[in-house]
Amino acid sequence: MGWKHVRHIGGAALDVLFPPSCLLCAADVVQAGLVCTECFGRLHPVVAPCCDACATPQTAAAYLGADGLCPACERQHPVWAHARAAFLYDQASRDLILQLKYADRLENARFLAQRMRQAGQDILPPDVVLVPVPVHRWRLMGRRYNQAAVLALAVARRSGLRCVPDALVRSKATTRLASFSPQERKAEMRNAITLNPARAAGLAGRSVVLVDDVLTTGATASVCTQVLLEAGAASVSLLVAGRVPAQKEVDLDFPVMETPM
Repeated sequence: MGWKHVRHIGGAALDVLFPPSCLLCAADVVQAGLVCTECFGRLHPVVAPCCDACATPQTAAAYLGADGLCPACERQHPVWAHARAAFLYDQASRDLILQLKYADRLENARFLAQRMRQAGQDILPPDVVLVPVPVHRWRLMGRRYNQAAVLALAVARRSGLRCVPDALVRSKATTRLASFSPQERKAEMRNAITLNPARAAGLAGRSVVLVDDVLTTGATASVCTQVLLEAGAASVSLLVAGRVPAQKEVDLDFPVMETPM
């Protein structure tokens, strides 16, 4: 009897003892690491039409320019090349992301990473390198892991890609940016993120996909992208689990709300 067969039997036995449950509401599901049909209906995948550069959904393709850009990105293109998001950041996706971020629900990363991989298929060629947005060491001590790195590694495993989780270093602890003006955000992030010199050679000339849990204003992603480009990356694109609509910027760092159990 092969090891894979043993694992399959063992998994089936565990499913009998502990039936797989929805990541959001704990209802029964056919396989662990999924959400039920009802909860999936509350999630809003980011699909076309959406801006190629910022992943903001559009009500109609007519709102996008010839290059697939929204009016804001046509006026000023982000420093990264493309952006892809798995879900619109609303109640259901927020719960999945914040439970991963604050409540040790690492199983949520598998579901989110699979959806991120699907959303970012066109920016994940075989030679791309995945790099997560870093967190400061003091915050890392409190959370014990970087949720962006967990997502990046999960996407890499599912895609057979290389991930460099320590390529970037957050050298300055920053405050929450949601209530800041664009100018204040830029000032707060100045010199906050640097390159790990030990990883510079492995990034030079490579296409990089920067991975984060949520994209809101893009202040942090812009600084990370600039550092990577200055290090010699050929291009940088962005892949996130959740995209906050521009008109609904919120404070993303608040305690997790309990979900129905």
